[in-house]
Amino acid sequence: MNLIIRLLINAVAVFVLAHFLDGVSVNNYVTAIIVAVVLSILNLLVKPILVLLTLPITIITLGLFLLIINALILLLADSLITGFSISSIWTAILFSILLSILQSLLHSFLKEPKK
Repeated sequence: MNLIIRLLINAVAVFVLAHFLDGVSVNNYVTAIIVAVVLSILNLLVKPILVLLTLPITIITLGLFLLIINALILLLADSLITGFSISSIWTAILFSILLSILQSLLHSFLKEPKK
């Protein structure tokens, strides 16, 4: 149940950011849910391989290359999903940063207070 709630929160974050950023478009809320699912799968399967392959450059750039990896994951999702588009790599980087911030804010509301 927690996974479904997290996916819906991610879909809301994608939909809201696509509404405010000019270079990102999502056709409807169902597409936003599909984007959230595909991004979760890509982050689970493809991202660790990319991080491992680019470990030297990630270390040299003190982790800033991870922003490029996140943008590449978003552009890969853009090519896989019809109804979701990102105009450029710079828009994907900005979208990635804002999506991470918004997701962490929304997921912080999901945590239960410790007793």
